Amino acid sequence: MASRTMDDFNLDTYLLRAGALDLSAIDWAAVPRYPLSSEAIRTMRFMQDIESHTIVYLRSLLATRAINEPDVAAFLACWVNEETFHGLALERFLAAAGHPIGSRPKPHGHENPAQWLEARGTAFVSRLWADFCAVHMTWGAINELTTLMGYRRLAALTSHPVLAEMLERIQHDESRHFFFYYRQAEIRLRRPVVARVARVLVDRFWGPVGSGVQPRSELRFMAGYLFSDAEGVAAVRKVDETIRRLPGFATVQLLEAWLDRYVKGGRNGHSRD
Repeated sequence: MASRTMDDFNLDTYLLRAGALDLSAIDWAAVPRYPLSSEAIRTMRFMQDIESHTIVYLRSLLATRAINEPDVAAFLACWVNEETFHGLALERFLAAAGHPIGSRPKPHGHENPAQWLEARGTAFVSRLWADFCAVHMTWGAINELTTLMGYRRLAALTSHPVLAEMLERIQHDESRHFFFYYRQAEIRLRRPVVARVARVLVDRFWGPVGSGVQPRSELRFMAGYLFSDAEGVAAVRKVDETIRRLPGFATVQLLEAWLDRYVKGGRNGHSRD
């Protein structure tokens, strides 16, 4: 299903249509009329924080070869704009629900030590390897699809009509982001040597969206809330199965393996922070 949709993605069309999330039809006054669990609120706070960190992630990409490729650079300019508005939309929803974000301990434009180290490592690998963009595209496809599935699960678990409408609009953006990353990865990984190196780097360094941004306990909580039931496990497997269609990634262990180790294993006392 994913590959069939990839062929329909047109970058020029995306660039013409990209922009701020249209929330003009959202009934903000109706938000407090529907209950939200503490788990849902905590998960949305996590998601909002991650979306707001997009500008920090982009800053690290500006030091890599990815920015020298016209199509990638044009996409990233629109991508960061749309992701930023996702964070603003979640912040507005939480405020309307009576759970405002409030002040943050650190400005969002600053890297924490883990992000600083990751950014320098990414720039170093990019300088050494001309095909670094293949890893960036693969990584982006994994994370965008995971995010898309996360929003779908949040809408299903909360059954909040206003939230569902807002999340549907966000999902539309996330799906287009995923299509771009996946198609680019599919093309760039066709060279076996590139696929092998990309696979080694993903196996060694990949972590779910939010890794290094918030404490692992928050990441584990969010993952457990969204993906622990049967429908959640099915969504996780769909992410993994889709990425396994990429050249060189047929046996990759991603989201389900991470959940088994850090979420399910954590409940049995076997995982480590």
